[in-house]
Amino acid sequence: LGEQPIFSARAHVFQIDPATKRNWLPASKHAVTVSFFYDASRSVYRIISVGGTKAIINSTITPNMTFTKTSQKFGQWADSRANTVYGLGFSTEQQLQQFAEQFKEVKEVARLAREKSQERFELANPALNIAAPQELSEERHSPPLLTVNGPGEEKLFRSKSAEVELTVEKERVKKMLSEGSMCEINLEAELFTLQDSNAKLVAALQEANSSVEQWKKQLAEYQEETDRLRDQVTI
Repeated sequence: LGEQPIFSARAHVFQIDPATKRNWLPASKHAVTVSFFYDASRSVYRIISVGGTKAIINSTITPNMTFTKTSQKFGQWADSRANTVYGLGFSTEQQLQQFAEQFKEVKEVARLAREKSQERFELANPALNIAAPQELSEERHSPPLLTVNGPGEEKLFRSKSAEVELTVEKERVKKMLSEGSMCEINLEAELFTLQDSNAKLVAALQEANSSVEQWKKQLAEYQEETDRLRDQVTI
C-alpha cells in the first residue's frame, strides 16, 4: 500500500540558512500542509511537505530526534541526515501542541519498532550472539543496536559501538546548531509570532474603524430626522 498519511497540519515552513547557520529562510510563501506519513512495509515514519512541485520537507523520524517549541506558535527539529534544521510556524498554540504530541508519539513508536527489529535479527542469527559467559551477561543488560541504512542494507553493532554512534550523532547536531546563534533563531521565531499578532491587530483596528464610520452615519441620520421633526412641530 506504500506510505499513508496519519496526521496533517498547516504551517509556514522554514529551514536554517545553510551558509550562516544563523537565520531562518522561508521555504514556502504561504502556509502549506505538513503531514506525517507511515510506510508499513519498512516501519518508517516521515514528515513530508510539498510546496509547488518540490518537497520542502522530507525528514525520516528517528528515535534520536527532538521537536522543540521555541515560542507559543513556533517549533523546530534538527535532521542530521538532511544536514538542516526545520522550523514550523503555526497560526494557533493548539496546532503547535498537536503537532508536538504527534512528533513525540511517532518518535516513541519508531524506537519500539527499532527494538523489535533488533530482537528479530538476533533470533534469526543466533551465531552472532556467541560470546564468553561474562560478555553474554553484559550484552543482556545492554543489547546491541540494529541500524538500517536502506532496503537490504543491515549492519550489526555491539552496544559500545551503538553508544559511540549515538554520541557522534548528538555532537554533530550540537555542532551544527552551535555554529549559529540559537538566540537569533529564537528571535526569528518571535518575529514571526509578532508579525502574526500585528496582522491580527491591524485587522481588528480596521474593523473598529468601519464600525465607527457606521455609527457616525447613523448619528447623522438621527440628527437629520430630529431636525425634520422639529421643523414640522414649529410649523
